[in-house]
Amino acid sequence: MDIEAIKKERQNWLQWKNIAPLRERLKLLPQIDAKVSLGDVITIEAEVDEKKKEFVKTTAWAMRPWRKGPFEVLDTFIDSEWRSYIKYNLLRPFMNLEGKDVADVGCNNGYYMFRMLEFQPLSITGFDPSPLFKTQFDFINHFIEADITYELLGVEHLPYYPKKFDVIFCLGVLYHRSDPVAMLKWLKAGLKEGGEIFLDSFYIEGEEPVALCPAKTYSKIANVHFVPTIAALKNWSQKAGLEFEMLKTMQTTTNEQRKTPWILGESLEDFLDPSDPTKTVEGYPAPKRVYVRLRRMR
Repeated sequence: MDIEAIKKERQNWLQWKNIAPLRERLKLLPQIDAKVSLGDVITIEAEVDEKKKEFVKTTAWAMRPWRKGPFEVLDTFIDSEWRSYIKYNLLRPFMNLEGKDVADVGCNNGYYMFRMLEFQPLSITGFDPSPLFKTQFDFINHFIEADITYELLGVEHLPYYPKKFDVIFCLGVLYHRSDPVAMLKWLKAGLKEGGEIFLDSFYIEGEEPVALCPAKTYSKIANVHFVPTIAALKNWSQKAGLEFEMLKTMQTTTNEQRKTPWILGESLEDFLDPSDPTKTVEGYPAPKRVYVRLRRMR
């Protein structure tokens, strides 16, 4: 696989008719010396006039939907669908990133990567084939000016990517893949010797190593192929040659994921059965997530 050719081809995606006007707005963003705070709300502050603040606000608004966040940029609060700090703070005690090469596969707009800067990793590389999310990342990073690489690539490209990583994060991707064991093998191929993977997935309760296979949608998401029990996820990991360590489980609630003016369409409250929130609108168990750490089998 010629990764450089794929990267070159995908740069053309930034010229899609819905993306190109946003890319033009990026060129007009004010050049400022910003004060950056990388807390639960990633905050960018500076003394600028109201005209510049308004341009920043309308640019961010044009980039909807904002899935990950929140951010506050020159007094504009981007109230993202997900309060991503809940997941980040859950995983943070397990992170050891200082001086390491880190990847975030399915990085969206880079919220987690910006948060990871606190650990002073050697490098951070994001992988996500969405030109909109790349544009949101470039908008935020215009002010932060972090040395983060963002590739318009997916998890399937990891085995062919020239760089290997000490730590790979892959959050909320596995259930979108029709062959989860193959995906786990791709992640393993991206690891350095002794490296580790942080992964989360939807899961269903049960002792048996089985998986729910939704008919059409799961929680109104069309591309969910399998929702495993934790035992099944462990078996998938072992089939991929990975040691499995469960870190946490958590029910997804409307405190973490909800509709805001900064997204388009529906969110979690619309995906659950209004008469029984323990079920999705399709009648399946409501979303729960399991967080795991994976390492190469010795």
